[in-house]
Amino acid sequence: MKKIVTIVVLILSVAAQAQTKKIIADKIIGVVGDRIVLKSDIENQINDAKSKEYELPADAPCYLMQQLIINKMLAIQAEKDSLPVSEEEVEADVDNRIRYFIQQYGSKEVIEQITGKTIYQFREEMKEPIREGKLAANMRNKIVENIKITPNEVRAFFQKIPVDSLKFYETELEIGEIVVYPKAGREMEEYAQDELKEYKRMVENGSKKFEFLAGQYSEDPGVKENGGMYVLNKKDNQWDPTFFNTAMSLKEGQISRVIKSKFGYHIIQCVSRSGEEVTVRHILKIPRINEDDIRAALQKLDTVRSKLIAGTLKFGEAVSKYSDEESSKFTGGRKTGADGSSVITIDQLDKEFVVLLELLKPGEYSQPVAFTDERGKKGVRVVYLISRTPPHRENLKDDYSKIAALALEEKKERELQKWFIKNSKTFYVQIDEEYKNCAPVKALLLETN
Repeated sequence: MKKIVTIVVLILSVAAQAQTKKIIADKIIGVVGDRIVLKSDIENQINDAKSKEYELPADAPCYLMQQLIINKMLAIQAEKDSLPVSEEEVEADVDNRIRYFIQQYGSKEVIEQITGKTIYQFREEMKEPIREGKLAANMRNKIVENIKITPNEVRAFFQKIPVDSLKFYETELEIGEIVVYPKAGREMEEYAQDELKEYKRMVENGSKKFEFLAGQYSEDPGVKENGGMYVLNKKDNQWDPTFFNTAMSLKEGQISRVIKSKFGYHIIQCVSRSGEEVTVRHILKIPRINEDDIRAALQKLDTVRSKLIAGTLKFGEAVSKYSDEESSKFTGGRKTGADGSSVITIDQLDKEFVVLLELLKPGEYSQPVAFTDERGKKGVRVVYLISRTPPHRENLKDDYSKIAALALEEKKERELQKWFIKNSKTFYVQIDEEYKNCAPVKALLLETN
């Protein structure tokens, strides 16, 4: 076999999510040890990928078959090597997926209708593919855990890349920011609370549905399309404590009093309870910020900026002391991209941010400016331009860490190939005639026979 493609999380994710598709008929198309591959395993993954508009190669079924076989081999070996996957890990993953499906489809009843199974049956069916994926991932990690890469290997890897295949990178930036969210005046705080009290009254007297009011008036953009719905679990710890504790205390159908969280004011309705899970709807109102509030925040950050420029205050210290942005605690004030990296491309920034950066050189701080974040919350920020890399063709000087990561993955891939060649003959593999002549599967069978 020329190449074994690394097992990726996508396979497990798609496989588990694809169980929401009904399958009329099924058959076994592969056997690996005591594990089977079903035709629906492949069909569901392809259908799910198409629904997400992923580009699929013509031989996608063959590629997926190869991957499923390798996944099962790794899982079997992980069991032989007693690599741990606890029931708690599997249960937590199942819970997360169930909550995701409920938020996507609206209710447990809809999921049961789509799958033709009860939620309990659906949960039980998800456990084995999730466990298998975790076992395979653990085995892969064990095989490659000691693989390192040297600068010479990175250089050799880069030199093998054809010049016309080198990537072109847009402007890349490292940015820090100190954010202050102005506090609303008492009048605006009371106005937001009164609005929510009125919404509660309308729901309780039957004149309006809670989900209608959430869709029309809630200032939480994440749930406006599904009527303000969230699924909470007792084991969750990422929620605002006041919001979480209030939601968990409600009986089915009950609507909470107006509560205050770090995001603003809420009313919460309990939709249903099941074991450790509670499905709720909520309406969020954020008290309006007036010009005086913004001016006070601008003056505060202007003083902070003066200290930064004078060198009497370090940026990290300023972030810790003055920034209201919660993520700053974990990033030291650095703005991160969707992948969590602190190096971001200019196209990931809003237009106002780009205009602000055009006035700065690396090492400089912007004037304090007012802005509105993605949640619709008004704030004031000082931006610190740490570095700016101009648009360029991929090279070792500017992109060493990225190239090193790719070189390391290739080296791990070779190690996986060595492991597979050494161990593949110890596995019993039987493949349906329909897939035996697929190039990826055929190469795999040559290794196992």
